[in-house]
Amino acid sequence: MTMKFRIFTNIIKQGFIGVWRNRTMSIASVGSVSATLTILGIVLILILNINTAANTTKDQFDEIQIYLEEELTVEETEKIGQAVSDYEGVSSVIFQSKEQALEIMREEWGDQGYLLEGLEENPLPNSYILQLEAIEYANPVVNRLKGLKGIEEIKYYKDIVEKLMTVANYVRIGGLIIIGILLFISVFIISNTVKITVAARRKEISIMKYVGATNGYIRGPFMVEGMLLGLIGTIISISIVYYGYKYLVSSLNEKLYVLFTVYMIPPGTMFNDIAIIFIAIGVGIGLLGSIISLKKFLNV
Repeated sequence: MTMKFRIFTNIIKQGFIGVWRNRTMSIASVGSVSATLTILGIVLILILNINTAANTTKDQFDEIQIYLEEELTVEETEKIGQAVSDYEGVSSVIFQSKEQALEIMREEWGDQGYLLEGLEENPLPNSYILQLEAIEYANPVVNRLKGLKGIEEIKYYKDIVEKLMTVANYVRIGGLIIIGILLFISVFIISNTVKITVAARRKEISIMKYVGATNGYIRGPFMVEGMLLGLIGTIISISIVYYGYKYLVSSLNEKLYVLFTVYMIPPGTMFNDIAIIFIAIGVGIGLLGSIISLKKFLNV
């Protein structure tokens, strides 16, 4: 047990020494990993917030509003409401009178709402608001509504939601491409960092093999070196992304809600998961770079 522990601690020590010996390349490796993970964090946060905004907007716009003709009687109005409530995909039907619509408009206008006080006659129509189970039901429901008499206009937001989801998909795909390129660059730089260490210790490695050192013992310090470089880069990137995002949330959240009725995701709700992902990827990049370098340049 004592011998194994001494071997383990020696491997760790040699890994630290390797990082220190090649300080210039180590800094480049750490910078590459931290840059990759920082961009990864930005892309992940962007994707998560866009998806949240799209889903929030989708929830808000998963509805169809039908404006009724002015001359409809109470019975005809109720008949339309009963008919549309039976449509597949319609979860609820809410009647909105012209008086309620005017009051909502007055509230939306805020300080300018007083301009509506002088109206001699309410120009707004009565309407029904149809809540949908999913946005996919919008087209079938609208097609059925077009066959109903007594409907003056149909208003729904399917195009807006679809555009938001399209933007979210483009951001996701573009982000994955950028991340893939940066991951490749990081692995390449770390493998070259380890390669320099291997070249400098080639003679020492030959002696170690000659006296019977195992392949695992020889590889160990280089793998530790790669993981250390990845871990240091990870810690830097987590700090940059966390505090940068926290500042943005505190600065922009209220403005975004006022403009678009959406909130940014609070940092605390997602950064535990992001930190775990970062550590796994950062250490994995370092380890992969070391393995590639050892496989290519060492014959052990």
